[in-house]
Amino acid sequence: MTINYVDIVCGLSWGDEAKGKITSQLSLSGQYDYVCRWAGGNNAGHTVYIKGEKFKTHLVPSGIFYGIKSVIGPGCVVNLKSFLSEVKYLNNAGFDTSLIKISPKAHLVTEKHVRDDRKETYIKLGTTARGIGPCYASKASRHGVRVSSVEELKEYMWDEELQGNILCEGAQGFWLDLDYGNYPYVTSSATLPYASCSLGFPPQKIRKIYGAAKVYDTRSGIDPEFPESLLDDEDLALVGEAGEEYGVTTGRRRKVNWLNMDKLVKSINLSGTTNVILSKVDILESVNIYKFSYKGAIINFNSIDDMKWSINDILNLECELLKTITYSSSPQKI
Repeated sequence: MTINYVDIVCGLSWGDEAKGKITSQLSLSGQYDYVCRWAGGNNAGHTVYIKGEKFKTHLVPSGIFYGIKSVIGPGCVVNLKSFLSEVKYLNNAGFDTSLIKISPKAHLVTEKHVRDDRKETYIKLGTTARGIGPCYASKASRHGVRVSSVEELKEYMWDEELQGNILCEGAQGFWLDLDYGNYPYVTSSATLPYASCSLGFPPQKIRKIYGAAKVYDTRSGIDPEFPESLLDDEDLALVGEAGEEYGVTTGRRRKVNWLNMDKLVKSINLSGTTNVILSKVDILESVNIYKFSYKGAIINFNSIDDMKWSINDILNLECELLKTITYSSSPQKI
């Protein structure tokens, strides 16, 4: 059996864009044989609602909730203790954890990696202190440890043969990419869709790219583009509280800013996004504040409909590959 097509869910911002929700709803459609993760480690977090119940994962792809083989790819890094804890959590919740597969080429996050992260980059860059950066550094310098050497993961090893219809689930977001983000305030892996080909398929198999963003911007960690002064803005504080903007992995308060349309246009175009989903429309409606920035100016709107109309106008004009624009007002579904 060959690969028919590949669909990809990627983040268009700084992470926390509801990629888990989108992947979950696509998985629910029953059209996919595999759901795969191509990068990152347990520094990411996805929140998924199954029949009204909330579940959180950090490494295992969302296909696990729907009985679909869920692959952690060769570009990922795996913390053994965290992974086994997540498997236990999912197993206790009644999900079939035998569907979880790990590429033997993925790398192992060691305790030394975690210690180095806490000592060197956590304070300076605001990382999640999960050892992700040091692990990727070990991989790049060719003295890392692959998960294939860990006996405890033997039952999860993957034969690296994708077949049928594939859904790829991104981690973090476009502006956290190692190359395209505000370096060095970035993650340590490639967050753009092209990196998903490391799972074992040619780019010609890609059918759709679902780009996830919110109708306002948020950012965890340290970044001069998101100064501390944002926390003092009363309107943004209202949005942050209404949106419960705290990190899934760390619990840290996220900085909130108005949607940057210039960056959104660029991330859509460079990622090749064909279908964009903008979430948390209900949050702006709940505080009755509607703004975005465009061409260096903050633009105010009287209603969400006016704001949507303007977003649609800009994206349809400036994003030639974009086919659909969808707005979501629910944490549980698109």
